Amino acid sequence: MRQSFYQYLMTLRNPDSHTMIAEFANNAFNDQYFPKQMQDYEELSNYLELNGSYLPNMDVFDEAYRMYLDKMN
Repeated sequence: MRQSFYQYLMTLRNPDSHTMIAEFANNAFNDQYFPKQMQDYEELSNYLELNGSYLPNMDVFDEAYRMYLDKMN
C-alpha cells in the first residue's frame, strides 16, 4: 500500500532547515487538521488553498507533491 502524502512529507521535516519544503513539512506537522490519510492531489490542494496559510504559495505544495509521486513510483 502506498503511503499517504502526509507520511511522505514528514520524512522531509527538518527544524534546522529553512528550505521551503522543510518549512512546509514542519508546518504541516503542526497543522492538527491536515488530511493525514490523503493521497489525492486535488483534495490536498483544495485543503491547502483553504487552510494552508503557512504556505507562501502553492508552488511549494506542487513541488513536494511531484517529489512524492517520484518516490512512490
